[in-house]
Amino acid sequence: MNLWLILAFVFAVLQIIVLWKELGKLEYVTKPAVMIFLFAWLYSSTGLQGLTFWFGLGVLFSLAGDVFLMFSHERWFLYGLAAFLFAHFSYLAGFQNELRQFGFWQAILLAILSVGGVRVMRRLIPSIRAGGRDRLVAPVVLYAAVITAMLYAALTTLSNPAWKAGASLLVGVGAFLFYLSDIVLAWNRFVAPIKNGRIINIALYHLGQISLIAGVIGQFG
Repeated sequence: MNLWLILAFVFAVLQIIVLWKELGKLEYVTKPAVMIFLFAWLYSSTGLQGLTFWFGLGVLFSLAGDVFLMFSHERWFLYGLAAFLFAHFSYLAGFQNELRQFGFWQAILLAILSVGGVRVMRRLIPSIRAGGRDRLVAPVVLYAAVITAMLYAALTTLSNPAWKAGASLLVGVGAFLFYLSDIVLAWNRFVAPIKNGRIINIALYHLGQISLIAGVIGQFG
């Protein structure tokens, strides 16, 4: 197993321990370290050549988003949301070949994801407005649309013969876990507290990012 991947896993576990034990400022080290090591793994395995450049850029934007979201003020939340929005745009650029292909099964997948996304937003938007945060509605809706598009693109690799089976499975699972982590984060922040919600959010997020990048390296490395 690659050293950078091992370090990413180690610091992902340490981040969970930091949250569980409420060790506070240690999070400023453990949380960004995961994405730093993931970027190092991707760079050392692919040289960021071709489409992997976009995935590398997505990791860096995710790193910026992680840093912004460690601060509690709503302004920093917006900065974090913007950083992750650019991360997903970068991942979409990495999946540009998948986005060019559209047929019956892709339409079914897109419809399923769209219906699911709308159901979630129908709970989130009223809660955001009820909390007097109307200015967050448009950014959150835009973000939801873009991460849904990223999940769609990642899942289409499962039926794409150009992708290796193991790599497409890792990418699809990773994108799905990333998507779930954001639902947990938004629900916990805007709708109702979830028991151990922060830990669940971070665990899903790190597993999702690690799996997604592992799939990219498996395909292009």
